[in-house]
Amino acid sequence: MTGPAFEHRETLFERPRGDIDVSFEFFPPATEAIEQRLWSAIERLAPLGPRFVSVTYGAGGSTRERTHATVRRILEETELTPAAHLTCVDASREEVDAIARDYWDAGVRHIVALRGDPPEGAFAAREDGYANAAELVEGLSRVAPFDLSVAAYPEVHPEADCPEADLDHLLRKIDAGATRAITQFFFTPDPFLRLRDAIAARGREVELVPGILPVTNVDQTRKFAGRCGAEIPDWLDRRFEGLDEAPEARQLVSAMAAAELCGQLYREGVRHFHFYTLNRAELSWAICHMLGCEG
Repeated sequence: MTGPAFEHRETLFERPRGDIDVSFEFFPPATEAIEQRLWSAIERLAPLGPRFVSVTYGAGGSTRERTHATVRRILEETELTPAAHLTCVDASREEVDAIARDYWDAGVRHIVALRGDPPEGAFAAREDGYANAAELVEGLSRVAPFDLSVAAYPEVHPEADCPEADLDHLLRKIDAGATRAITQFFFTPDPFLRLRDAIAARGREVELVPGILPVTNVDQTRKFAGRCGAEIPDWLDRRFEGLDEAPEARQLVSAMAAAELCGQLYREGVRHFHFYTLNRAELSWAICHMLGCEG
């Protein structure tokens, strides 16, 4: 007697290896302990051969200097391609352009150009500064022929009037000279696919890279999501119920949820995934391993 016949469907993990690109985001360290964790993460993830690794950039001089120092060290001590974040916050056009020229002279060829948000309150452009990310991209393109990435919001930027206005702004950034758009994180494929379809409906071809956030701390993720307009679905919340005191189980659930999302996107033709690491390597490394990345 034979059992029921099931149609076999190829999964992400059965695909030929070598057809996926990855990239990673780190933030500059504020303490010696965080610095050690950062470089441990970089060393762990470097063998995966990422297209680039980005380093975030906050408002305030000390944060900016830490970004610059981290980018320089990546250039000098690794074979990785750093992508330096650069924002419009609290800086003149001349100041931003000077930073960009310094990066170019140091060998940095990739910048993630963002409007940015101040530590407190709403963004207000300086009279002598760039007013938004589209202006920033245009200005950086005049400084040097950088590879420029910008941000995209699958679930719409919280300050946007409507999805159409948000899409208009994204396309202005592309028209100004951006090479690709890296999305804010999301947890189901539908928002990403809707954005990709909306771009195509405008007759445009844009390299749209999904941002993947492996959940390590549910409360922290809720705060991140609230700031960027991302929705945490109820089913994901339920997966983490009862795991506050079970970190190993929580990491397993997180890795599987992120890998499941990547698999759904892969079946829709996505081949580049950008991971928000929070300076921790293990989850991103495990997910990339499940995706078939060598390293």
